[in-house]
Amino acid sequence: MNQEANDPHVRSAGAPALEDTVDALMDGVCADLKRLAAIPSIAFPGFSPEPVLQARDLVVALLRDVGVADIGELNLPHTAPVITGSVPPPTPDAPTVLLYGHYDVQPPGDERLWSSPPFEPTDIEGGIRARGIADDKANLMVHIGALRAYRGRPPVGIRIVFEGQEEYGSVFEDYPPTEPGLFACDAMIIADTGSIRPGTPTLTTALRGSVVVHVEVRTLNSAVHSGEYGGAAPDALIVLLKALATLHDVHGDVAVEGLRREPWDGTTFTDDEFRELAGVPHGTPLVGSGGLGERLWSGPALTVTGLDAPSVERGASAVVPYARAKINLRIHPRQDPHEAQAALVRHLARLRPFGIPLTVTPTDAGPGYEAATDGPAYRAARTALRRAWGAEPVHTATGGSIPLVNGLARAVPDAEILLFGAEDNLCNLHAPDERVLLSELRAALLAEAAFFAEYAATHRI
Repeated sequence: MNQEANDPHVRSAGAPALEDTVDALMDGVCADLKRLAAIPSIAFPGFSPEPVLQARDLVVALLRDVGVADIGELNLPHTAPVITGSVPPPTPDAPTVLLYGHYDVQPPGDERLWSSPPFEPTDIEGGIRARGIADDKANLMVHIGALRAYRGRPPVGIRIVFEGQEEYGSVFEDYPPTEPGLFACDAMIIADTGSIRPGTPTLTTALRGSVVVHVEVRTLNSAVHSGEYGGAAPDALIVLLKALATLHDVHGDVAVEGLRREPWDGTTFTDDEFRELAGVPHGTPLVGSGGLGERLWSGPALTVTGLDAPSVERGASAVVPYARAKINLRIHPRQDPHEAQAALVRHLARLRPFGIPLTVTPTDAGPGYEAATDGPAYRAARTALRRAWGAEPVHTATGGSIPLVNGLARAVPDAEILLFGAEDNLCNLHAPDERVLLSELRAALLAEAAFFAEYAATHRI
């Protein structure tokens, strides 16, 4: 292909604008997206592995059709295949871009809550509804569509890394640093995110880290009659609840010393947007102080995600002898997770509710991530997103973790990592009636295709 036709600033006579090329591709991209979304590729225990392999085969066929060379796969223990592939750079000085996505999906949950069967892709006003269609199969089709825009010969080199067990998690998260040569590149597009709201081009530049701690207490050899012994016999559940109540102050802010918190300087939700997204009824106050971005992304958040105690239905008239809680702490992207975990353990271990000590056990600890945003790939991405959405890009963060990002950053520390895609925060990912908007799909595809040209141009200057 004529190199000038790949450059948005210099276009050869008669070459169609990239926008026109993408528009001409959209029907085929949507048709292939529906084929892919119809496959229940759930890589969770208890589900058949055959649909996962079926999705892999379809993705491989789509990559082969668009001209990706050296298609292969990584077969690691106890995980679905990771699809790999490459397109050589067109010139020795052209950069290489790694494209990441995943072809597995979340289970559909209670199918009675869906407006249509979750694995029957259904046209809706402005989009398509199906499980996994936003997270992450639309983003796979963004990658494939961007390659189609250049007939398989983009102005950059390409590395493909499409995972098959992202939703459940696997050993692949820690694999890249063990084989850094397989992931060598100048920039990466991690297409497992999207716009903060439809129509707003968004680069996700930070991810919170995650820490888990278990806390337990035993006060009696066994349960005893609450009437006969209550009032003097220590109730383990009351002891535990009193300890858990110290983790937040009167405003709902985390009250554990040693946890990093800073103001958030990017874009965030309005209170009304957040209420809608989180399902917080009007009249119920949001907790915490400061801006929403600070509470959600650049400060700590602490949640009791599990509690071992008698259920209401089965609770006897007895003093509880034993109780246990699982605590999940989300931390500032730049805070060391083991440092944060130690701070939480220290807080709980020094408590003595009613004079009774707690047993505190640290378990998982995963780091956050904060991107450097002043390099040539970010400059090219901002230009490409502005062109695709027709609006100034914003940067935001996510409180959820993407552990693979840290693995890739360790494997290729000099590569710029870009997170954007076709999802948006109203797409119901992991929930009933998940959907993707065609406007977001088109814009993400155009943005990636334009990024290839913009980024290649920076290496020719």
